[in-house]
Amino acid sequence: MSNNDHPFVHHVYFWLNNTGSKEDLEQLVAGLKKLSAVKTIKVSYIGKPAGTNREVIDSSYSVSWLCFFDNKADQDSYQTDPIHLKFVDECKHLWKKVIVYDTVGF
Repeated sequence: MSNNDHPFVHHVYFWLNNTGSKEDLEQLVAGLKKLSAVKTIKVSYIGKPAGTNREVIDSSYSVSWLCFFDNKADQDSYQTDPIHLKFVDECKHLWKKVIVYDTVGF
């Protein structure tokens, strides 16, 4: 199988500025729900730390955003989509740190 036969996976982790703020958390989740309207996203999932506790688990983040695209070109389009740009503009004040893991299949 080539990379074109596998989805492009985009996983984003957000650390909120105000970790105890229910309002900030709700605003970020609401923004991500709006972001899921980007047409090139095939599947999206909003998550939070699962409460598991092992040495290899990092549960220091506040929210995770997992998206599947058909290919890299669709993910590239997502990056410049007006819905994505609006999300960043409206929500960037909420987070102090973001880490992204993009993966493709072997």
